[in-house]
Amino acid sequence: MRRLISALTLCAAAVLSFGLDAHAGVTAEDLAKYDLANGKSVYDASCAACHANGILQAPKTGDKASWTARLGQGMETLVQKSINGYTAEGSMPARGGNADLTDKQVGDAVAFMVKQVL
Repeated sequence: MRRLISALTLCAAAVLSFGLDAHAGVTAEDLAKYDLANGKSVYDASCAACHANGILQAPKTGDKASWTARLGQGMETLVQKSINGYTAEGSMPARGGNADLTDKQVGDAVAFMVKQVL
């Protein structure tokens, strides 16, 4: 029983330490795949309406606390959720509600926002 408790304690500690590392899932190499200047333009035109003020529980741009758990998911997951939309943590419409955005434009905008908290 003690071994089981010790093993569970070690596993819990590993999970917690991973969860507290805001940058665990995002690397500089990930961001290098995106055009941050284009991302800023897309953000200004389509994303700022919600992300600047946290509308519908959107993580606020530049607010590390609201991005910490999301960063651990990695860029690919963040971009896919932004492209497809989701409602588990608030309400993110597909492509931020702008169906005209390409996958690349959405990815660039996500990368721009992530860069603001790294």
